[in-house]
Amino acid sequence: MNRIKKLAALAMVCIASLASAENGVTDKEIVIGQFAVISGPAAQLGLRMQLGMQTYFKAINAQGGVNGRTIRLVTRDDGYEPEKAVAAVKALINEDKVFALAGSVGTPTGLAALPILTEEQVPLVGMFTGAQALREPFNRQVFHVRASYFDETESIIQHLTTLGVKKIAVFYQNDAYGKAGLEGVTRALDKRKLKPVAISTVERNTVDVAKALVEILKAEPEAVVQVGAYKACAAFIKQARAKGYGGQFFNVSFVGSTALAEELGDAGQGVVISQVVPFPFAGKSAVVREYQQRMIEAGQKDFDFSSLEGYITARVLTEGLRRTGKNLTRDGLISALESMRDVNLGGFTVNYSAKDHQGSNFTDLTIIGRGGRFMH
Repeated sequence: MNRIKKLAALAMVCIASLASAENGVTDKEIVIGQFAVISGPAAQLGLRMQLGMQTYFKAINAQGGVNGRTIRLVTRDDGYEPEKAVAAVKALINEDKVFALAGSVGTPTGLAALPILTEEQVPLVGMFTGAQALREPFNRQVFHVRASYFDETESIIQHLTTLGVKKIAVFYQNDAYGKAGLEGVTRALDKRKLKPVAISTVERNTVDVAKALVEILKAEPEAVVQVGAYKACAAFIKQARAKGYGGQFFNVSFVGSTALAEELGDAGQGVVISQVVPFPFAGKSAVVREYQQRMIEAGQKDFDFSSLEGYITARVLTEGLRRTGKNLTRDGLISALESMRDVNLGGFTVNYSAKDHQGSNFTDLTIIGRGGRFMH
């Protein structure tokens, strides 16, 4: 009888263990999901983010993984459209059975996915967006690695006004991303008792900039701050230059710096872009030297800001997984990430707490030089 009771008790323990087991975790593997734009006119944003994460995971897996488990990344294409993002997130959670998410791309897609993450209580690390709407109100499931658009636009406006430039126009993508950037610019200008001299838009995933071009050039701005993806911003710059506009162009990091430079060709010289990660082309910091080495080892010789952001995002997530320990749970991962106080990854510091999930406020300004080469 005692033996029967012991067997029954053991069976109950096994059932309880299976019931509490997290999706995406086996003895040998952790499955991480990514929803991002992999096709269409903004594809390079998602592809480069994906490449950076895969590069880091490949290196970590070659060393035995995290606490004995390798990491596998599963990516679903959302085409940079909110409806597709919802479908992609649901599929990653319900079909692919991922443990956590990382490296999502875009504000409208991120906002569409947020209710699902909240309901399913699936952590997401490293959203490739600086929108305040994804930071406020606070969401325990979401950990940002990059600075916000408020941080970036403040840096841009501070730079311009320090140089005495006050006639500033805004060209933005007509969605949550563009509006977040517009709000950042107007806040920074208002702080200095200024207003945009002109504001105009372009629709997401299009390059129809003719109307915006007329409206903005009519105001004769000294500088134009752009908040869009690389194809539309490049189209605007090229057409403005063709009409003889000689003012300055500034972009926030989400534009996709390398993709923008390639789209612009010779027209790119002098375009300024704010950045949220260190300069990836020079090994001045340990994290960049490590990134360059592992990219080369993976057969990738083209360095850029977006893949470096993906690489850093993967490093942050992996550190959280390491701190969680062998008994990997989603709640445990959140607590482990929140324990990362002033963690220096080699020239890029991440700081989380139970009440603040914005890991960094780092910003930098870069300029496209001759031949599409980037300079500080």
